[in-house]
Amino acid sequence: MFGKRGADERLKSLKVAHATAWPDKPESALAVMADLAIVNVDTKGRLTSAPPAQSAPAGQPAARKDEQYYALKTQVFAALIEAIDVSQLAKMGAQESREAIEDIVKDIVTAKKVVMSIAEQDALLQDICNDVLGYGPLEPLLARDDIADIMVNGADTVYIEVGGRVQKTDIRFRDNAQLLHLCQRIVSQVGRRVDESSPICDARLADGSRVNVIAPPLAIDGPTLTIRKFKKDKLTLDQLVRFGTITQEGAEVLQIIGRVRCNVIVSGGTGSGKTTLLNCLTRYIEAGERIVTCEDAAELQLQQPHVVRLETRPPNIEGEGQVTMRDLVRNCLRMRPERIIVGEVRGAEAFDLLQAMNTGHDGSMGTLHANSPREALSRMESMITMGGYSLPSKTIREMITSSVDVIVQAARLRDGSRRITHITEVLGLEGDVIITQDLFVYDMMGEDAQGNILGKHRSTGVGRPRFWDRARYFGEEKRLAAALDAAEQSVL
Repeated sequence: MFGKRGADERLKSLKVAHATAWPDKPESALAVMADLAIVNVDTKGRLTSAPPAQSAPAGQPAARKDEQYYALKTQVFAALIEAIDVSQLAKMGAQESREAIEDIVKDIVTAKKVVMSIAEQDALLQDICNDVLGYGPLEPLLARDDIADIMVNGADTVYIEVGGRVQKTDIRFRDNAQLLHLCQRIVSQVGRRVDESSPICDARLADGSRVNVIAPPLAIDGPTLTIRKFKKDKLTLDQLVRFGTITQEGAEVLQIIGRVRCNVIVSGGTGSGKTTLLNCLTRYIEAGERIVTCEDAAELQLQQPHVVRLETRPPNIEGEGQVTMRDLVRNCLRMRPERIIVGEVRGAEAFDLLQAMNTGHDGSMGTLHANSPREALSRMESMITMGGYSLPSKTIREMITSSVDVIVQAARLRDGSRRITHITEVLGLEGDVIITQDLFVYDMMGEDAQGNILGKHRSTGVGRPRFWDRARYFGEEKRLAAALDAAEQSVL
């Protein structure tokens, strides 16, 4: 970023405070280090280092070594804060900042005279650089692409989800104060805050990963941080086919549904892959269409060039300035959208989304929490009713059937795998009952010796779905017929 000469000058200026805190005179350095409590001084004024780490007895955890490492890290970090010039550090690039911090930390460790291997010293340098420039102890986890969720339950407990299985890690924070500071740094990047007066917050990381924080006094055992990570390489329907999430014929039908501007609701439980599936469906939107997305924390990763991303805003410290999801959805109608995509439908915005779907914004999509397509319809009706609309049930159901074309149901099975269990059409209303029709369903048949679920997707044999005319309008009827025929033949 800077030339070598410029980088050297910046590094030199950064070390001004460092030189002040660590003078050349040994007795001055000793006094400074003693004041910072990073060394021990015996009765004769001599430096003494901490005793070397003891090996844990066989079968016992190495708790003593861990405690000593974190104590050393705390001391070195405190000395670094005293020694560094933060204003100069802010002007540097990421690599220059890391090199400067590593240089100062090496000087501190040398002055402390701690016996450390090269690997241990490198690990200490890496941890401190992550604390200053990154996300602290979580940095290695965020760099891994195989982790789906990171769950921090206080300073000493960190769980991750890998391959659908939750497992505990050996990562820990120095204390709850460090964890809360990290949470505050994350949420402040998107203009939000978390403290005792506002202990719950939704936010996101720079890569779009979803973040939820709940702090004391609501979280009794310390701040709780949950991060839903998204793969760097965006998943596609073809990849979902390879994973067994859906069959090739089912994926072909989903592509056509996205292409012919069907109004789609993606339904599923927590962690079932709703957002991932919604991202896959949006890949088949035409590049020239104007898309407006509304989310609590922006996490959708659309690839089209003409996308407007909107995000809700919580109230400020005076309780004012809140912008709800319903406000965003209603405002969308004035922005000339061709498709409206709602990250998650949770409340009264369901009414506004249905209105948008039914007033010329074909191809709009959204997700909601439900365990089946039938339950998804009931939940939409309940959310509209709880929003304060005093409409007859039949009127609400008529609105749903005239707006929603397809419900795609996702599920996370007990072995951790994710499957699309239903592709269901909404046909209409008979009396007071909404009539639906399954195109594809997933049948579970048991499990193998390793506990993995055995099952199979099958076509229900519907040869002419309700959106057939829409597919013909977009020139996709032959492709749709071929996909449905192939699916029926695979069952036979």
